[in-house]
Amino acid sequence: MKKNYLAVLKSSGINPYIWSIFTILPFYFIFQSSSTSEIIVGIVLTIVFFIIYRLAFISKKWPVYLWTSILIAISITMTIIFQFVYFAFYIAYYNGNIKNRIAFLTLYIIHLVCTTVSINYSVVIQNELFLKQLPFIIIIWISVILLPFNLYNRKKQEQLEQQLEFANKRIADLVKQEERQRIARDLHDTLGQRLSLIGLKSDLARRLIYKNPEEARIELKDVQQTARTALNEVRNMVSQMRGIRIKEELVRVKQILKAAGIDLIIDDSNKLSNVSLFLENILSMCMKEAVTNVVKHSNATYCKISIEQSPNNICINIEDNGVGMEDRDLSKGNGLLGMKERIDFVNGNLEINSSNGTIITMIVPKAIKQTDKEDLK
Repeated sequence: MKKNYLAVLKSSGINPYIWSIFTILPFYFIFQSSSTSEIIVGIVLTIVFFIIYRLAFISKKWPVYLWTSILIAISITMTIIFQFVYFAFYIAYYNGNIKNRIAFLTLYIIHLVCTTVSINYSVVIQNELFLKQLPFIIIIWISVILLPFNLYNRKKQEQLEQQLEFANKRIADLVKQEERQRIARDLHDTLGQRLSLIGLKSDLARRLIYKNPEEARIELKDVQQTARTALNEVRNMVSQMRGIRIKEELVRVKQILKAAGIDLIIDDSNKLSNVSLFLENILSMCMKEAVTNVVKHSNATYCKISIEQSPNNICINIEDNGVGMEDRDLSKGNGLLGMKERIDFVNGNLEINSSNGTIITMIVPKAIKQTDKEDLK
C-alpha cells in the first residue's frame, strides 16, 4: 500500500508540492488582518472551503451546483476581505473535471463572471496588498478562463480513447470468434467428411476381406488415398492459420509464373517494416489470387509486382501485358470479389485498370506491428 502511494506521488511530479503551497497560502493572507474576528472568519472559511471542495469531487447531479455555488461564494468573500484570489484556481480545476457539458458550461460562466467582478471590485478600492500581487492575479484570472476547457477537453479525449480501446478489443474478440467458427466449418466440411469416408470404406473392406479380397484391397487403397488427402488438407489449414508473409508468397508466386512461362519482374526495393502478420497475410492472399488470374486468363508474357510503403499506407501493384478484362464487374468471377472483400475488411482500396493489359492496385493503411503473441491470436 505504501509503495503504491509513493509510486503515485512520484508519477505526479511537482503537482502535490504546488497544491500544498496553495493550501498554506490563505493563512498568510488571513493573518495579515488586524481584526481577531476577521482572522477567525478567514480560518473557518478556509476549512469549510476544503471540506466542501472534497464533497464536490465525490458528488453527482444537483449537489454539484450546490457545492460549487458555496465554493464560489467563499472565493469571492476571501478575495474581497483578505485579498486572497487563489481559491479561484481550485474552482477552475474542479470545473474542468465536471463531465456533464451543461453543468460545466453553466458553472464555468458563473465562476468566471464572479471572479472577474470580485477582482475588479478589489482593483477599484485600491487595496495595497491586492495591487502588490496584481501580476499573479492576472495569471489566476487567465487560468480561470483557460484551465477548465483544457481539463474538460483532455477528459473527453481520455474518455474517447477508452471507448476506442474497448471497441478495438471488442472487434478483436469478434474476429477471434469468427475465425474459430471458420475453422470449425473447415474441419467439418473437409476433415469430418474425409474421416467419415475412411470409416465407411474401412467397414466395407472388413466385410469384403474374406468374401472378395480383391475388392477389399481396392477399398483399402481408397482409404489410404483419402487419409493422405485429409492430411494435406490439415496441413493447408494449419499453414493458413499460421499466416503467410509477403516475402514467402513472392517465392510461391515466382514458382507459379515460372511454371506458366511468364516472366516475373519484382520491384520491392522499399522493404516492408513494422507491418502486422495479419495485414501481410491478407495482402499475400490477394497477391496470390491476382497472380492466379494472370496465369489463367491474361495470356501475358510478363508480370510485374511492385511494393511500396509510405508512413501511412502500403501499396502493391500487379501489372501484366495480357488481354485485359472485358468485364471488370467484381461480382462476376476471377476471384476479384474475394480480393475486394479482404481489402475492404482492412479499410483498404482495390483499383483495376484494364486499358493496356491489367494493373491491379491494392492500397491498405499501414498497421503497426504488434507482438508475435498478438499476431498469432
